[in-house]
Amino acid sequence: QVQLVESGGGLVQAGNSLKLSCRASGRTSDAIGWFRQAPGREREFVAAISGSDSPTYNPLSAQGRFTIARDNAKNTVYLQMNNLKPEDTAVYFCAAARVMSRTADGYDLWGQGTQVTVSS
Repeated sequence: QVQLVESGGGLVQAGNSLKLSCRASGRTSDAIGWFRQAPGREREFVAAISGSDSPTYNPLSAQGRFTIARDNAKNTVYLQMNNLKPEDTAVYFCAAARVMSRTADGYDLWGQGTQVTVSS
């Protein structure tokens, strides 16, 4: 069964770090994107990595604080999030696509999401 499973979310204080994982079963060479959605807001692009390990970031939310990386041996893509802020609070989703995209409609397979809550 082809699926994506996120893990690693939780409750942290501002300034701390979290590392999210997205484990893929099948389609392991696809581009993987991370998105987030806060209550009452649209889903927002955070970062993505291509099948050839080229990353791209949302400069408004992730640049300089978040790092995306892929471990092909574990079929897993990670999102390392440092210096977290209360405005980073959201459900974080990973998604797969044949071609890397910065928009949600570019992805056709989604995980269930993992909650990240940052307290001030």
